[in-house]
Amino acid sequence: MNNMNKTHLLGELHMPVLGLRMRALLSIVIVLGAIRIQAQEKVSDIPSALTLENAIRLAVDQNPTLAAAKNEIQAAEGDKIAATKRLNPAFSLQFEDYPVSTHPGPFFDVQEITSRVDYEIERGGRRKLRTEAANQALEAQKLAFQDHTRLMRLEVERAFYRTILAKSNLEASKSILDQVERTIFLNRVRFQQGDISALDLNRIEVEKLKFQDDLFQAELALRNAKSSLMALLNAPDLSRDVDAIGTLPVDYQNPEPGLPPRAPLGALIGMAVKQRPDLAARLQEKGRADTETLLQRAIRSPNITVGGGYKRNLTDNTVVFGVTVPLKFLNRNEGEIIRADAEQMRAVNLMAAVQKEVQLDVQKAHNAVEINRQRVDYIKSHQLKRAEEVSRVTLESYNLGGSTLIDYLDAQRTYRDALRIFNQALFDERISLYELSSSIALGVQ
Repeated sequence: MNNMNKTHLLGELHMPVLGLRMRALLSIVIVLGAIRIQAQEKVSDIPSALTLENAIRLAVDQNPTLAAAKNEIQAAEGDKIAATKRLNPAFSLQFEDYPVSTHPGPFFDVQEITSRVDYEIERGGRRKLRTEAANQALEAQKLAFQDHTRLMRLEVERAFYRTILAKSNLEASKSILDQVERTIFLNRVRFQQGDISALDLNRIEVEKLKFQDDLFQAELALRNAKSSLMALLNAPDLSRDVDAIGTLPVDYQNPEPGLPPRAPLGALIGMAVKQRPDLAARLQEKGRADTETLLQRAIRSPNITVGGGYKRNLTDNTVVFGVTVPLKFLNRNEGEIIRADAEQMRAVNLMAAVQKEVQLDVQKAHNAVEINRQRVDYIKSHQLKRAEEVSRVTLESYNLGGSTLIDYLDAQRTYRDALRIFNQALFDERISLYELSSSIALGVQ
């Protein structure tokens, strides 16, 4: 074969390979494009101006932890279907007495052939008990999903208002820094006029670093808060910039959705006992453990296997039937019965523990609401206005030469700290209200 023919043949061999590579590359490009489009669609589902209600809805729809909880419900549904099924019959075909000789004769004429069908009959109502236990496990899993949703809602509320808190602190830091920069500008003018020394000017410019650092810390806190919120919403880009729409102060005159009713502690605990899905799930688990105990006791009764079929004995055609009964002398399922009894007592103890935990959750949340209300009222009526007034008066006095630079800087720091403490108190008050709502399972479906 000459070189031209070889080249032609190699070209024919490489063309299909090249085509396969091109198709594979095209498939990869299409898949990556689809993933990118899907990610963009998910990003577009998150509005740039985000409310708390939208954030909760997006978290319930998209959070992978809740999706995993839904998968557990699907698995429990599969267990329920499996529990309702009856046992399968067994078919057997048996050949016997085939002679080993030189000329045994026709295969089907010189041996016994038996074909039969056997079916095991479950006794003691096992199938009914098994189905009931699986159904109770399914209901417990559905209630567990509701509890996951309750806790996820609270996490979103915390992350959302942590963003509001960080934004408020950032605005306060910017405002104070702007005021300090205006003071520095005025002091430069005063220095040029000979009213202050270079030492005073340099000192206030050096002190500006602390207020500038506060601004950097506030910006970092805001970015991290937004990223945490985006993670709960399962956003592809955790650096996505959103504007959380909300305010830290609670308006008691116009109650907001999701806040608890103003009721006595005993009434709130009663609501929690009736509505908490984790407590209801434990009740279902106790019922399942009770049913499992009955099932294990029913297994002591042996199943009966009945069967029948056709037997051909050389030239004779006959009918065969039989009954098989296990002799449960050595193992009467004692170990599984003991285990089921222990699981039953464990379910009772866990339910009692959850009852006490629910009561403690409501008690602690109620305590937090009362203390944080008092804290906000105290700071608002006694400290914040005084710190603001001291800052304003000190600034005016300093500009007129009646206060020292140290007095002015101390007043600004005090006002900054008072604003932060007040914002934190507002945040804690609001979150304690959401925790109280969560402890009584308000709005959980």
